[in-house]
Amino acid sequence: MIKVGTSGFSFPDWKGTVYPPGLREGERLSFYEKELGFHALEVNFTYYTLPSQKSFAAMSKKTSGDFEFVVKSFKGMTHEIRNRETGKMIDNQETFKKFKYSLLPLVEDRKLACVLAQFPYGFFPNRPNFDYLETFKGNMEEVPLVLEFRNQAWFRKETYEFLEKKGMGFCIVDEPKLNQLMPYDPRATSEIGYFRFHGRNPHWFNVPASVRYDYLYSEKELQAFIPDIKDISKKTVKTLIFFNNCHAGSAAKNAVQMAKLLMN
Repeated sequence: MIKVGTSGFSFPDWKGTVYPPGLREGERLSFYEKELGFHALEVNFTYYTLPSQKSFAAMSKKTSGDFEFVVKSFKGMTHEIRNRETGKMIDNQETFKKFKYSLLPLVEDRKLACVLAQFPYGFFPNRPNFDYLETFKGNMEEVPLVLEFRNQAWFRKETYEFLEKKGMGFCIVDEPKLNQLMPYDPRATSEIGYFRFHGRNPHWFNVPASVRYDYLYSEKELQAFIPDIKDISKKTVKTLIFFNNCHAGSAAKNAVQMAKLLMN
């Protein structure tokens, strides 16, 4: 099973480019599924704020039974995990409890595909961080997890063996081919195959986040990923593909293209 979608669905610059100008904000998610044809969504606002059950219950009601959500973990679980002065790990047990509690409507409706934990560039593969990943898994209990690393130091055999052993998925990223960033490495470490397309803007480290993802893949570029996607899908129960190049609606355009290419 392969599902394609975008990393977020409600952006100001999608009005008139992805959505009709007169479409109300509350109708966007339905349009995303019914008109654009997507059956999965990566929810990203949860990185900035702890979500509420009410938000997820409302989103679930607007989608059909086979629609699935991926929820990005809150920054207090991935980025803000150490005391800036002492460098010691912060006790964030309460944060995990609140985050997990918010997911209940999606869990009950069987629409939670997994939680995506994206760690920052400064998160390195050392013993304390491996221990933290194990704690993370323990805190989330039965919730399926996929981890995304930004630093290429994680590009090593030890990482994949650890993820396989712990039953955590590996996020396959396509992003600018810069020495410091994770390279594209199509592999599966759990029952979930996961591709995340960030675009290939070469000015990744020198521009604001709003511009960082300003990139539109060509059909030729997308076509090159098809063999890997199909290979991963044979090794997993489900394979999820999300486009995070959301600037000016590029993610939606590329996701539609990718879905068509996969049907051929």
